[in-house]
Amino acid sequence: MNLLDIVLAIPLIGFMVLLLAPRASHAAIRGLALGFSLAAFVASLGLAFQFQTNAPGEQFVTDLVWIVSPNIHYHVALDGLSLWLVILSTLLTPICVLVSWQSIQKRIKEFFAFLLLLEFGLTGVFAAQDLFLFYVFWEVSLVPMYFLIGIWGHERRIYAALKFFLYTFAASVLMLTAIIYIYNHAGTFNYSEILAMISSGRLSFGRNEMLLFLAFFVAFAVKVPLFPLHTWLPDAHVEAPTAGSIMLASVMLKMGTYGLVRFCLPMFPGAARACAPWIAVLAIIGIIYGALVAMVQPNMKKLVAYSSVSHLGFVVLGIFSFTQIGMDGAVYQMLNHGISTGALFLLVGYLYDRRHSLAIADYGGVAAAAPWLSTIFLVTTLASIGLPTLNNYVGEFLVLQGAALANFRWAVFASIGVILSACYMLWLYQRVFYGETHDQVRDHVFDLKPREWAAVAPLIVMMVWMGMYSQSFLPVVGKTTARILDQTQVNVQFQVHGAPGVSTEVARAR
Repeated sequence: MNLLDIVLAIPLIGFMVLLLAPRASHAAIRGLALGFSLAAFVASLGLAFQFQTNAPGEQFVTDLVWIVSPNIHYHVALDGLSLWLVILSTLLTPICVLVSWQSIQKRIKEFFAFLLLLEFGLTGVFAAQDLFLFYVFWEVSLVPMYFLIGIWGHERRIYAALKFFLYTFAASVLMLTAIIYIYNHAGTFNYSEILAMISSGRLSFGRNEMLLFLAFFVAFAVKVPLFPLHTWLPDAHVEAPTAGSIMLASVMLKMGTYGLVRFCLPMFPGAARACAPWIAVLAIIGIIYGALVAMVQPNMKKLVAYSSVSHLGFVVLGIFSFTQIGMDGAVYQMLNHGISTGALFLLVGYLYDRRHSLAIADYGGVAAAAPWLSTIFLVTTLASIGLPTLNNYVGEFLVLQGAALANFRWAVFASIGVILSACYMLWLYQRVFYGETHDQVRDHVFDLKPREWAAVAPLIVMMVWMGMYSQSFLPVVGKTTARILDQTQVNVQFQVHGAPGVSTEVARAR
């Protein structure tokens, strides 16, 4: 068992241990959840220290036969794309445990068990190298999030949970259909073998490439979510408990953008390049639309939710710029968004725990009652709008540069979203933390407690570190994105000259 297997096993073992724990032992349950989540995080740090930047291909590989017929393997590994996403998942889980320490008072055992199961599913998605195993982990992560929203959410939790489940499950069925089609033609679910067969010409999807691409793309676009498939997200965020909103925004949405980079581009490069201009337009619409809708929201959580639609539009734009710098920026922005937006949902959760309201109008003058909470919220706000020296600035700058290399007009329109993000975030901050102080704010809002500091401090450190020392992360990312771009170019060249079903427009794009 290598270190990656241990990282995957720890939350699964924790899930089973918590299910067996006595229901009344609330302190022990919380302690076990924190212990297992911290153990998984520490083990994942070992992955970063042992990862060899200059080594080609995947690392920490385990490939075992799971099911003989059909030929399904437990095949997991990491590269520069998945390494940091796994660590992001393990970092945020103990933070979510701390955030939920006192706010969750019913069915405590089940809540923390589902949180660990969610961590297991998310890390598995980023590590899976077998297409069927990937789909299994994809669906495993769906189940605990459904229950986290449906049981521990707010007033409209059942509606939000069902909407979340139906949107994402229905779209993933399309992906499963495409996976089965690929297996019937390739004879394997092994992702690396499929790519090798495509690049050598032994496997060609012909006229079905576009349909297969769209089947994967829709599943990932719903999860991102890309405009106009985003309508499930605001309801899910508003109704979810704080921990659910953090994991949903910070990690679960990245399953979609990860899938676009990992599967859509290398396996269906001709279709991906043919659709890139249309997808870029949808991404830009999402950037501007999400920002404009966020600006008029009266609910803090819904405002942050629509900001996610806008920020993840930058990620999709960077991916489909088909430039090295744009794709590096897209991957880095996945990580940045996970840190800064996760912190925003965490801080909004702190305010809700004090005031029991998400309405912006119910606040005002919080800075006077809670100066440290105000300071931390300001730093997170500045990170979210892309202030230089903080993390989002690096990712957005790289994405815009890549978009400008692909099509300068894309960068011009996308930059409008940067300006609008400053408008809605600073206006939110001014209304909540300054102005006339409400009596309810004066009576019920207090400053950060030690446990709350423990949850938010790592995120603040990461915002500064990722903004100041981006080279701690980008070289590892760049090796993988360069390889993926090379795969798309080689595969498109073969398909244009050696396989049917690729349009002359794609050939001209080469």
